[in-house]
Amino acid sequence: MTARLFDLNSTWHLPAAPEEVWAIIADIDMSWPKWWPYCSFAAPLVRTEAASNSQEDVLKATTAYLNFKASLGYTLTISIHPTTVITPNEIEFDAGGHLHGTGRVTLSPETNGEATRMDIEWRVRPTRLWMNFLAPIAAPAFTAAHALMMHQGQKGLVKALRK
Repeated sequence: MTARLFDLNSTWHLPAAPEEVWAIIADIDMSWPKWWPYCSFAAPLVRTEAASNSQEDVLKATTAYLNFKASLGYTLTISIHPTTVITPNEIEFDAGGHLHGTGRVTLSPETNGEATRMDIEWRVRPTRLWMNFLAPIAAPAFTAAHALMMHQGQKGLVKALRK
């Protein structure tokens, strides 16, 4: 059975300039668990030798293993490995673990550069047998759980930007 492909897109409107948003979402310590509710590290960061000390190269040499606790009660462990980093506009990454595929985060200025639109795209397939088995009937519930998780992330990032 081929796992269902989920195209999951979110748009966040954030009350800060793209550079401020970038500083939080693209820090080399991948500190998303500090501001994203229901997100925690599943393992320490794995970092290979970076091509240089630039933020872009350090991020591309880093893999984060994160747990995301869904509102439906399950936890997904996902690896995130940046493959393209264009400061301060875009990060593309490979995803592994319980969701396999790719993602992209794009930042665009709004309100004369005083706010940011963040577009998040995930193209992933679940790797857990039970998710693949239930996907034909549970896909709407999985998609809704993802939307709620993303909403919580947006709220947490807005709060972090106001500090």
